[in-house]
Amino acid sequence: MLSLSPLYFLLLAAFVVNGRTAATGEYLKLPLLCKTPRPSPTQSLLLDMYRLSHLHRRPHHKDKQIIKSPVVSGAPSGSGQYFVELRLGSPPQSMLLVADTGSDLLWVTCSACRRKCSFLHPPATAFLARHSSSFTLHHCFHATCSLVPHPDRNRCNRTQLHSPCRYEYEYSDGSKTSGFFSKDTTTLNTSSGREAKLPNLSFGCGFRISGPSVSGASFNGAHGVMGLGRGSISFTSQLGRYFGNKFSYCLMDYTLSPPPTSYLMIGGGQNAVSKNPKMSFTPLLINPLSSTFYYIGIQSVSVNNVKLRIDPSVWSLDEMGNGGTVIDSGTTLTFLPEQAYRRILTAIERRVELPSPAELTPGFDLCVNASGGSMSKLPKLSFKLSGDSVFAPPPRNYFIETEEGVRCLAIQSVATETGFSVIGNLMQQGFFFEFDRDRSRLGFSRHGCTLR
Repeated sequence: MLSLSPLYFLLLAAFVVNGRTAATGEYLKLPLLCKTPRPSPTQSLLLDMYRLSHLHRRPHHKDKQIIKSPVVSGAPSGSGQYFVELRLGSPPQSMLLVADTGSDLLWVTCSACRRKCSFLHPPATAFLARHSSSFTLHHCFHATCSLVPHPDRNRCNRTQLHSPCRYEYEYSDGSKTSGFFSKDTTTLNTSSGREAKLPNLSFGCGFRISGPSVSGASFNGAHGVMGLGRGSISFTSQLGRYFGNKFSYCLMDYTLSPPPTSYLMIGGGQNAVSKNPKMSFTPLLINPLSSTFYYIGIQSVSVNNVKLRIDPSVWSLDEMGNGGTVIDSGTTLTFLPEQAYRRILTAIERRVELPSPAELTPGFDLCVNASGGSMSKLPKLSFKLSGDSVFAPPPRNYFIETEEGVRCLAIQSVATETGFSVIGNLMQQGFFFEFDRDRSRLGFSRHGCTLR
């Protein structure tokens, strides 16, 4: 089970949710948004590889150390990310954030503007801190300030009552957000339809934001990141104590028209979310050297119920923190170790009963002519996970349509020596996933998404 720092409880101690707690069985329900038009599969591949190279190097910190909301599918640089709207401040200001299971910090673009701000900032493009009566800064000597990385010159004056906590969060490509670690009230809708005002949500108020990963056109209209990782400062960690220390989502098929709404759900009592009798479970593993990500264990892979001869060691974590498999909401395709990928590719090629298209889509090793509704002829892929559960996605989750009538295998290889495998959001579509942090397990089911 994930161990929690005492500072985590200090961070949460100030939360009061209108006098109600997780005992009510309520959870938060946030719509996930899907940006259109979506990038082409080849663009998605390039963007995924860019993101993956950053995840493998991991965020660089200079200092070592139920609410239901809709989720929107979009992505920085057009990749397969999902977005969620957060209402922050008093009165509430709406901000569109990237929902990211691959990072911890919740941060928003901030402005110190006081008057005539619409000339500087179009609506919902920056959080106007001075327009919120409940906005406050963490003091630099408060215990919560040690939870965030600081700039090199972190001047903290012990003699001043209001010396603010400064943060600097740097991503592996050099992109950076810096400003003040702050707290404010957020307003969210619960599963019962009740509006919940949550005071003292800690977040990074970013006044300096630079780099391709977090700004400009590459950020696809978002104005911050909602970190959903396992760290103590993530959005899910902060809210978990009051709504239940778990979160879940269903990523619906974005190709449908109109696309159904996907949801991010935080918390929920035992009878509120985990009542699906067809739910399967696998343990969430811990990588001591990379505490942010949600790792799972793969034991074997089968194609058409035939187990492939893949050395089990390719799935394991080594003492340096390399290897393993993570579930990631911000990556579109799935990336597997080279040895495993080659075995899977060969097995699928031998069993596919559909003709090849005239030309392969750039970046993909296997494409088929799937016109005329012939998806049923594609080989069936399944993963046996730790805990003897089986994840068996339908072919549309791993054969992506690259042009009309053409589908390509949406799996790529990754070097095990330098990184980890990733189960991307395309492979997750149509499944209900529940990240139960108290029990350190991942639940999943193809049933129940439409009932949430």
